[in-house]
Amino acid sequence: MRLDLFTLFPEILSGYLGQSILAKAIERKLVEVHLHDFRRWTKDKHQSVDDRPFGGGPGMVIKVEPVVECVEAVCNALPASGRLILLTPQGRRLTQPIVEELAAESSLQLLCGRYEGFDQRVTEILQPDEISIGDYVLGGGEVAAMVLVDAVARLVPGVLGDQRSCVEDSFSQGNRLLEFAQYTRPREYRGYQVPEVLLSGNHEAISKWRREQTLERTRDRRADLLDGSGDSPVEPDRS
Repeated sequence: MRLDLFTLFPEILSGYLGQSILAKAIERKLVEVHLHDFRRWTKDKHQSVDDRPFGGGPGMVIKVEPVVECVEAVCNALPASGRLILLTPQGRRLTQPIVEELAAESSLQLLCGRYEGFDQRVTEILQPDEISIGDYVLGGGEVAAMVLVDAVARLVPGVLGDQRSCVEDSFSQGNRLLEFAQYTRPREYRGYQVPEVLLSGNHEAISKWRREQTLERTRDRRADLLDGSGDSPVEPDRS
């Protein structure tokens, strides 16, 4: 999968991309990431990318010209069209079904805003898919982009050491329940013991215990994920 990230601050992204699972995925060429700085498409000596909003008001607005020309130049050079995404609190809420939908694309292009956001003509001209990671405001779209990249990349075959990890996670592949509790060595710590069933070697009993744990956790912490009976997940929201 190819990922193109458009930003005013590529250094913010490069640090995260250079660590852990993502770094290994990039090194193994399972994921290809390119960072693009809007400032390279400015035409004045000061590399101005923002200006005061028409009509007055606080803050600055990112100008339309460098953004549109940057995105068009990069996207026109791609071997195949992908999905252009604008990270914005005004977009549809990111859910695991949407992550799975995006992971099926051959490439994604992510627009990271700053300040008071982009000039509205960026959206009108480029027609991106607008996505929000939640109902709150961040200092910029880079953090939201990293959330999306992390969620999508782990679904690319080969990125995780054991692909079952992403299947068993909460919300994955139609699973609307919270994941069961996990334990590892030591068996006892400060009086807290690993449940005996996990040490039994009885796989049927372990599966039953994990299912019970999953339902209990979901009832206690996210009852909204269950139907009226409290035993079955509601249908996932794919909007």
